[in-house]
Amino acid sequence: MEALVAAFAPIWVLTAVGWLAGRTGLLGAQAEAVLGRFVFHVSMPAALFTVVARTDLAGFANTSMLAFAAGTLAATALGLAASRRLFGRKPAEQVVGALAAGYVNSGNLGIPVAAQVLGDASFVAPVLLFQVLLVTPVMLAVLDARTGASAADRPGDRVRRLALLPVRNPVILGAGLGAVFSAAGWHLPGALAHAVDLLGGAAVPTALVTLGLSLHTPPGEAAERPGRAETAVAVLLKTLVQPLAALAFGALVLDLPRPQLLAVVLLSALPTAQNVYVYARLYGAAPALARSSVLVSTVLSMGTLSGIAWALGGR
Repeated sequence: MEALVAAFAPIWVLTAVGWLAGRTGLLGAQAEAVLGRFVFHVSMPAALFTVVARTDLAGFANTSMLAFAAGTLAATALGLAASRRLFGRKPAEQVVGALAAGYVNSGNLGIPVAAQVLGDASFVAPVLLFQVLLVTPVMLAVLDARTGASAADRPGDRVRRLALLPVRNPVILGAGLGAVFSAAGWHLPGALAHAVDLLGGAAVPTALVTLGLSLHTPPGEAAERPGRAETAVAVLLKTLVQPLAALAFGALVLDLPRPQLLAVVLLSALPTAQNVYVYARLYGAAPALARSSVLVSTVLSMGTLSGIAWALGGR
């Protein structure tokens, strides 16, 4: 339990720093918007490029990833359906509901959790690739189409907009370039690689500070608050349904060995990534739902991750 607390502590500290900065007005009225754009357009692409470029793409073709993908598919599909059927969300907001239910915090939380519980952080690499190279482009493409296209657009315009998405969207561009470098075995020159590392290193702390800033509403402004039921559904899907679906598929269909099964289920139970809030904020699609899902699922996952490690024989 102490190891999990140590892994979660930076998340809470940096989020609290953001809240204090917002409450005191230290960074100004536009800080949340400016920092959010910095993460999305500059720092996060650099971080994704670095991670993917240094990861062997062969790790993507991992049998146990089928179980993780099954859990992700189940949670995101149910999250999408709940946003549409139960809560009447608009199409772009439905995408955020799906991400809140099934997009795990595999980077800044998955790596320390895997290292502490599994004894090997390399288990996280296929999950990162799956989310960065498959889930993120698909979801951002839908978000872009729903928020950027108008009813007057001709079919050709929409196809062209979708085709140019990797160039227009810095997150997809960064991940895509990283995949090219990984596949070709290329490396950036030393000084440039160090600069990209520094820039990418700012992504996680800045995103968490931005999340903290969003928790403070200036006097006179009405805060958008998702219904408790909607947050509860998203968090339930994220912390319980996704790992249970991965467990069922991994154990009953793939008959995974216990160590692989533990890794898949543990990583499936990670809380909603703060990236979901960054995407929701930039596209103006249900940012309050994303924010509350990140915070609540992070709190609850301390208990669920500990339970999984105990039940499936973690270290």
